[in-house]
Amino acid sequence: MPLKSDLAIDATKFDRKLGDEHTKQFNQKLIDIWKEGPRWYEVKTSSSYILPQDSELIIGAAEYRKLRWEGKTPLPKPVVLPEGINGTIPSRDAGREIPYRVFKPASGVSKGIHLHIHGGGWVLQSEAYQDPYLKYMADNYELTVFSVGYRLAPEDPWPAGAHDCYDAAEWLVKNGPEKFGGELKFTGGESAGGHLACLIALHLYSAIPSFKFKGLLLHFGCYDLSAFLPMVEHHELALVIDHDVMSRYIDALLPNTTVMSRRDPSISPFFADIRGKKLPPALFTCGSEDPLLDDTVFMGAKWGMWGNESVVRVYNGAPHGFIMFPPGSFKGVDEGLKDSIEFVKDKLGA
Repeated sequence: MPLKSDLAIDATKFDRKLGDEHTKQFNQKLIDIWKEGPRWYEVKTSSSYILPQDSELIIGAAEYRKLRWEGKTPLPKPVVLPEGINGTIPSRDAGREIPYRVFKPASGVSKGIHLHIHGGGWVLQSEAYQDPYLKYMADNYELTVFSVGYRLAPEDPWPAGAHDCYDAAEWLVKNGPEKFGGELKFTGGESAGGHLACLIALHLYSAIPSFKFKGLLLHFGCYDLSAFLPMVEHHELALVIDHDVMSRYIDALLPNTTVMSRRDPSISPFFADIRGKKLPPALFTCGSEDPLLDDTVFMGAKWGMWGNESVVRVYNGAPHGFIMFPPGSFKGVDEGLKDSIEFVKDKLGA
């Protein structure tokens, strides 16, 4: 009898030939859209993006955020929902506050708080850019969703944004029951938000040992910020993000740093020593057409190697950011949303 591997991998989840045609067509449309529109770039003199076709027009990150808010980039104009509630919480830095946006379940019944960390390469987006997604989570998870508006690079490089996320998590642990009528039970995010949510879990493990998350929702996060895992270089499609864009995000976030310094576990959680640590159950999701695929698979395997519950879900053909597209966009969106709901419901009942 042949030897059986100690790790089980379903290769069909990664095989391009087995991807469905609708998803492939959706991806091609994304590739075409990104070719037509401006993309943000970081250059040595300032943070900026450069228009396509070698245009000399250069605009800073703050202006690009404004254009994205106005729907003048490849992504559609954000939808603002009246149910969203804005507020601020104290920062560790005197004289400043940290903004947030909250959605409560439409049913009026909340079973706790989900601390959401938005994506955008640590440079773009904010807590205000994904109202339909936040509302979807609140209604289907039956949780109060608290999305934190952490500081962004390049104006505020590392560790400013991480500190805001840590401050929000600690504040919710202490004040969540009084302010929102429930305890902090989950954290999670997408892309840069998945990276920061993972760091939040590791931070609270040491900062507040008595606190325990019910679970983590880590969607296509980047867990090695030192020099990237191989898929970032191997992925040849200019599909939402690529090696060039990722490099510019990292340079904006971590200026004047080396590969070795970026391997500090406080920056790259992939290098954290988690042996002997009882960490929260974690759902790791990623599309097979995402440059951050290795990050999800490797970090998910590491999480489970030391006795922590790790659920890794890969969606064949899905691109970076898949779970934030509207339901029904393609197969992976609906599967990812369904899996996230199932994970949350299971952990709430545990």
